[in-house]
Amino acid sequence: MHIVFAASECTPWAKTGGLADVVGALPAELKKLGHRVTTLVPYYRQVAQQMPNLPVKLASVTIPFRDYNRFVRILDAGEQHGAQMYFVDCPELFDRESFYATPSGDYPDNAERFGLFSRAVIEASKVLGVPDVFHVHDWQAAMVSVYMRSTYYFDPVLRKVPSVLTIHNAGYQGWFPPKTTEELLLPWDMFRFDKLEQNDTFNFLKGGCVYADALTTVSPTYAEEIKTPEFGSGLENVFAQRADDLLGILNGVDYTEWNPETDANIAAHYTPKDLKGKKECRRDVLHAFGFDHVSDETPVIGMVTRLATQKGLDLLAQIIDELVKQDMVLMVLGSGEEYYERLFTELSEKYPDKVRVQIGYDNVMAHKIEAGADMFLMPSRYEPCGLNQIYSLKYGTVPIVRATGGLEDTVDEQAGGKGTGFKFSGYSPWAFYDAILRALRVFQNKEEWTEIMQRGMMQDYGWHTSAKQYVQLYERVITQRAWS
Repeated sequence: MHIVFAASECTPWAKTGGLADVVGALPAELKKLGHRVTTLVPYYRQVAQQMPNLPVKLASVTIPFRDYNRFVRILDAGEQHGAQMYFVDCPELFDRESFYATPSGDYPDNAERFGLFSRAVIEASKVLGVPDVFHVHDWQAAMVSVYMRSTYYFDPVLRKVPSVLTIHNAGYQGWFPPKTTEELLLPWDMFRFDKLEQNDTFNFLKGGCVYADALTTVSPTYAEEIKTPEFGSGLENVFAQRADDLLGILNGVDYTEWNPETDANIAAHYTPKDLKGKKECRRDVLHAFGFDHVSDETPVIGMVTRLATQKGLDLLAQIIDELVKQDMVLMVLGSGEEYYERLFTELSEKYPDKVRVQIGYDNVMAHKIEAGADMFLMPSRYEPCGLNQIYSLKYGTVPIVRATGGLEDTVDEQAGGKGTGFKFSGYSPWAFYDAILRALRVFQNKEEWTEIMQRGMMQDYGWHTSAKQYVQLYERVITQRAWS
């Protein structure tokens, strides 16, 4: 079958989180199963800098708005990671410093930007090849599902094409003023609570959830969590109403990039049967963060994270004064909210022998931390799937996680000679601290610790299983739409 992916990010050209990794990796697995994938992504300034002067596939696609038209080009990047890659080029909307926002807030015309992107995906597909199914991702592409069941409902070419919406993070929904309805040329009778309206806003994600043929999210536990007020971010009733059409499919990871046996970014390679290289990786990352004379008996704890409230950093801030009293060192890599960037910088200055921080994202350093740390912290407030805990398992870096979302689904609590990591429930700093203390104690038993590492390294969270689940879902919605 032919699947069209529509997303606002795709690694390696445009990335802020796990969405980009999924859109970059899943098509290759679908291709292995005999299917064809076309991916469309906005041609941001950051993409143009990496891939300038791309050939033009479609010179002018008209996208109408209330008082004017915009004209976009479709640029051809050829086959990339198993997908035919096209970029939607509209410089006045996408040639900007950032993808979604400035430090002072979201771009005020994001509704126009991603409304245009969604219509451009549909219009381009009519020329480039009508798919068997649209697979759209997060609020930025959710309007594809809305348009397909409204503006394009009577289009004879598209009438029977279903859409699948994947929710990577229900906390980001795309809220806009009511006037967005007419600006995107939709009838006002769609601005209702059972369709697009949410708390007197036009909600992109809600619209996608109402109009898509099926919904997925990125782990089985998160699919259940978002039906509750704690995790549904106001859409829990929508998710509950669509429970029969909502499927949790665990994200996979790309083991061609994240594998200590082959990783070109780390100091030495190693396997579950031969862990000697991990000691060299440990020395390398300690040196990279400026730690000197750290004993082999001192656990090295790592974090690679977006510095945001969602990631549970307030829990770490509350326990850090006690944690530094333990025999350990902590290294943190990440960027994000100004408050947490400043907080962690101050902690590294306050405890220079215990805490080191690198503000910003550095892919090579991320690999070094995964390979060189002994433990990895993910105390997330919520975590739809999470990838770093899966990378940590593969690298023999024992994860310490909150039991939520994909963290609950991928990490097994260490107990009785079984398990791959340490978990805590509830959202409590001292429950988190207790999980770290349990790990520190077990670390002193080298035989038990090695067994935990090896069990984690033997886990397989590649894309092959998840890709088959997506194919089954595509086939189901195609059949349902054909009979509708």
